[in-house]
Amino acid sequence: MPESQSLWLIGGTSESVQLAEAIASLNLPCLVTVTTAAAESLYPQTPNLQIQVGRLNTKQIEQLCQQQPIRAILDASHPYAVEISRMAIATAQRYQIPYLRFERPVVQGDGGDQGGFSHIRVTTNDNSETRPYTSVRAGFEQRLSSTAKPNSLNPPLQTNNEPSVISLDSFETLVAGDYLNQQRVLLTTGYKVLSLFQDWQARSTLFARILPAVTSLEAAIAAGFSRDRIIAVRPPVPFELEMALWRHWDISRVVTKASGVAGGEATKRQVAAQLGIPLIVIDRPVVMYPQQTSDVAVALKFCQRYLGIAE
Repeated sequence: MPESQSLWLIGGTSESVQLAEAIASLNLPCLVTVTTAAAESLYPQTPNLQIQVGRLNTKQIEQLCQQQPIRAILDASHPYAVEISRMAIATAQRYQIPYLRFERPVVQGDGGDQGGFSHIRVTTNDNSETRPYTSVRAGFEQRLSSTAKPNSLNPPLQTNNEPSVISLDSFETLVAGDYLNQQRVLLTTGYKVLSLFQDWQARSTLFARILPAVTSLEAAIAAGFSRDRIIAVRPPVPFELEMALWRHWDISRVVTKASGVAGGEATKRQVAAQLGIPLIVIDRPVVMYPQQTSDVAVALKFCQRYLGIAE
């Protein structure tokens, strides 16, 4: 195998930084791609790691895989960065390059003490069913029918004053429903989807939490958010600060992505349970990964296998 062959690690997440550190410790040649200079600074500076900054299109990915050349692809991108994943999968299949998805684990329950949370899942798929949910608070139990299809996009957000986690299949389902009407809503969804909420500015009081970047701020303002309803903070946001922000803005609904513990989802579930505020969680987009793991050891064995390094 030519020495120039290397691994392509699709980065941009905290998990990818950990993987890069482990790969570097094994002295494996690796190309890491990220989209921002800020992300580049998080990775170790070692001779075996090459960091490339910038967004990639299909043509650039094909050129990258041929010029390096790439021996294997380890995709540790964000769960919602589906475009890069789909392009990488297509390129891997075209050039017969081994591909492995490293998927951060999903958060189960409320990420801590259940605190009486009920959980409702709503989907617009006609073939789906309303899944049962149960409040675990002592003496209280109520179930939705496991067979009846929802006749509305808006099941009750609270039952007997019990807070709820609402899982929705997409942002489109959220904005098409009535979940946000006359509510004080904190959006912790990233700047790219803020434009979807522009029509809701007149029907609810919206707040946006974004990354401290010019692009994020410009997108929030363009979507109709006034400067007093925008906060820029870099995660992770600790429990105490999360709770203080919700209380300061008198929030009655929070919208987040199913981005896992690393994305702060578990903390938001815990704060929601503590304050009794409904949390709306948008499911991860569906991607047909050829193979995937959430185990670092499995990912490293994959790297070693295709770079010809004995374990």
